Amino acid sequence: MLQRAEPQDFERVLSSMCTVPHPSAREAAERFLATNPGDPGTYETVADLEREAVDYLGDITGLSDPAGYVASGGTEANLQAIRIARNRSDTDDPNVVAPVHAHFSFTKAADVLGVELRTAPATDYRANMEAMAELVDEDTVCVVGVAGSTEYGYVDPIPAIADLAETVDALCHVDAAWGGFYLPFTDHDWHFGHADVDTMTIDPHKVGQAAVPAGGLLARDRSLLDELAVETPYLESTDQLTLTGTRSGAGVASAVAAMESLWPAGYEQQYETSMANADWLADQLSARGHDVVGPELPLVAADLSMPMTDELRDRGWRVSKTGAGEMRVVCMPHVTRSMLRSFVADLDWY
Repeated sequence: MLQRAEPQDFERVLSSMCTVPHPSAREAAERFLATNPGDPGTYETVADLEREAVDYLGDITGLSDPAGYVASGGTEANLQAIRIARNRSDTDDPNVVAPVHAHFSFTKAADVLGVELRTAPATDYRANMEAMAELVDEDTVCVVGVAGSTEYGYVDPIPAIADLAETVDALCHVDAAWGGFYLPFTDHDWHFGHADVDTMTIDPHKVGQAAVPAGGLLARDRSLLDELAVETPYLESTDQLTLTGTRSGAGVASAVAAMESLWPAGYEQQYETSMANADWLADQLSARGHDVVGPELPLVAADLSMPMTDELRDRGWRVSKTGAGEMRVVCMPHVTRSMLRSFVADLDWY
């Protein structure tokens, strides 16, 4: 079976937030595949690379002295951020307040960590601050904002969310897993330099073009990560703060290679290309009578009928739906104008 199997071709993938790795990232991943950053005392070279990766991510997110690590992805990073918030609090009944469009990983985190997840409705696809303010109380340990939502690509009012967190002495966590590599080239206020953000998720294996798995968790201060540390008496290092123990160095090395190759000019060029593609697609769909959401970042949602979306999938297009049933197209680096022209042509066929 394996000899005949081929990996997914990205030629018609329009729904994924992962993409084709940059060539340098692919090569670095292969070289460091057998290393383990979970044991930094033994695997010193990849441990040094992980510190370099965190420094790059700090530069991208406005943090001059970043703490953090390369995680398996956004789910792990979001869970760890909530774990930090829970562990530093004194309450026996912790809750987390997030907008309704927060990623489903927060539901997983609440379940695993035994915290209550309270979700507030959105207004125009962004967090409704009045609704969020009604949900926080003395047991709130974290208030979450999303910088580039998974369904629509919209950005929450991060400074206002950080201010709200401060009123109840909670942490402010920003999920920029997808948007974080596009947002530096926009006018949005979203990162550590714009607001009192405590922790952030940002994934090199999405728009950053690293190989999977290469997520990222950042913290404003190293003391926050200390909330995660457990002793490791039988390793050369004395403690470990990551959720997973053994980790392949492939993600770490590929993240460094991609960011070294692309930050900032390559990522800026990609943002401009992807945004232009999203604007073009939105115009084409609007001209055909479809209601379109966005794009605020390079993601387009439109009200195509569900049977039409299913028929497009039958023709090989990988498209997904929002919770409200709209078709959703993510203009990742592998998505070209030629691909979108072919997609629209198939759409017209129906």
